Amino acid sequence: MPLFYDQMKRVVNVSANPKRIVSLVPSQTELLFELGLNEQIVGVTKFCIHPADKVKNIKKVGGTKQLNTERIDLIKPDLIIGNKEENEQSQIEQLSQHYPIWMSDIVDLASALNMIAEIGEITGKSEKASWLTAQITTNFDNLEPLPAKLNVLYLIWRKPYMAAGKHTFINDMLARCGFNNIIHQSRYPELSMAEIQLLDPDVILLSSEPYPFADQHINELKEIVPEARILLTDGELFSWYGSRLLHSPGYFRTLIKKLNTKE
Repeated sequence: MPLFYDQMKRVVNVSANPKRIVSLVPSQTELLFELGLNEQIVGVTKFCIHPADKVKNIKKVGGTKQLNTERIDLIKPDLIIGNKEENEQSQIEQLSQHYPIWMSDIVDLASALNMIAEIGEITGKSEKASWLTAQITTNFDNLEPLPAKLNVLYLIWRKPYMAAGKHTFINDMLARCGFNNIIHQSRYPELSMAEIQLLDPDVILLSSEPYPFADQHINELKEIVPEARILLTDGELFSWYGSRLLHSPGYFRTLIKKLNTKE
C-alpha cells in the first residue's frame, strides 16, 4: 500500500487510485470533480455546493465542523480528504482510527498549489493536477497588482465583526492584489465598530461568505468610516483554494480596475 504524507506531515496509508472518496471541504470537493473523479466521490458536506449539478446527487455527511461520522461509516470510504482549519481535530482523530485521511493546511498560494499536486498524485490524476497548477500559476503571474498600496480591511463575519488577518489564505490573496492588510493579528480577530473606525481603512471588502454581507451593511459601515471605499466581494474567489483559483486572478483584475477609478 503506497505511503503519502499530507500537509500536516502525517503519514497516510492509502490504496492506489482510491475508489470511494469522501471530501470534507467545499473547495477541495470542487477540485476533485475538476480532476475527473466524479465516479469516485461518494460523500461530501452540506456546504459543498460546486459543481451544483454533480454534488446534488452525492451523499451528505454533515457540516465541515459537525460531521456525521455514523454516515461516513456507512459509506466506508477508502480515502477522506479534509483540512486543518475547516474540520474539527477531534472528529478527524476519531475518523483516522478507521480510514486513511489526507489533510491539507493552506496558508498561501504555494501551499494551495502543493495541495492540488498532492491530491492529484494520491488519486491517480497527476497529469490533470499538473495542468491545473501550471494554469493557475500563469494566471497569477499575469496579475498586475494595484499601482499604489491601499490599506484594506477584509470582513468575513458580522455580530461580531471578524476580519481576515495575517497567516491566512485570504491575506495572501489580498497581497497579490497589491493591498496592505490593515489587520496585524493572526487568523480571524473580532473587531468592534470603534476599532474599525480607529483603523480607518482605505478599502473595506465585505465577503459573500461565510457571512452573506449585503448592501445594507455597506451603509452601516459608511456611518463610521465615510471616506472608505466599501465593496461587496466574492468570498469564494478569495478563500477557495482549489480549482476555483483558475478564476481568481480575472476577478481580482476587475476589482483592481474598479478601485483605480473614482466611482
